[in-house]
Amino acid sequence: MSDEVVGPVEAGLRDQEQGLALRAAHAVLAYRAGDRAPLAELVEVMTPLLWHTVRAQGADPEQAQDVVQNVWLTLVRDIETIRDPRATLQWMLVTARRAAWRTVRRSRDELMRQQQDETVTDWLAAPLDQLPDVVAVRDERDRALWRHVRELPERCRQLLGLVATVDRPDYAVVSRSLGMPVGSIGPTRGRCLAKLRQALTSDPTWSLV
Repeated sequence: MSDEVVGPVEAGLRDQEQGLALRAAHAVLAYRAGDRAPLAELVEVMTPLLWHTVRAQGADPEQAQDVVQNVWLTLVRDIETIRDPRATLQWMLVTARRAAWRTVRRSRDELMRQQQDETVTDWLAAPLDQLPDVVAVRDERDRALWRHVRELPERCRQLLGLVATVDRPDYAVVSRSLGMPVGSIGPTRGRCLAKLRQALTSDPTWSLV
């Protein structure tokens, strides 16, 4: 009984996929010949499938929209170089899946970096009256942090010292204090924090919770 139910369903799915693959191949060949209508119709049919594929990788709606759009743009850009139009469907699904995975991973990595930067900034901005000494502080994590802060270039120490002590630093004030263009403060701060984060990450005496 199971074979009687599952067999036809699986066969139907295979037929549907094969039909879509042939439709995609036809759209590619027609586009090369100057007829864009089949490709426009393919966009309407395949976009929901690509959307589902991308969302299944963990992409949010905005990310999914960007990935799906880029898949179509890439297809049009490279449509003349496709060797086997019959493989278009499979190529698009694989491309969408990989692009979604990379997008989600970059997003997670960026979120982790931001959280680490905020943690480091919080430590830098800790009230001095809570520390018995700026150089030799109370626990091993603090000692590791300040040791690596002291090892940063002087420009980084000055900049982080200014922007870490207030929630919304006035970049005009920072610019005047350090003689640094306002437009370079944000990028420089990011590079300084990246250096500090890299040093802390490789230090076994420091761990970010």
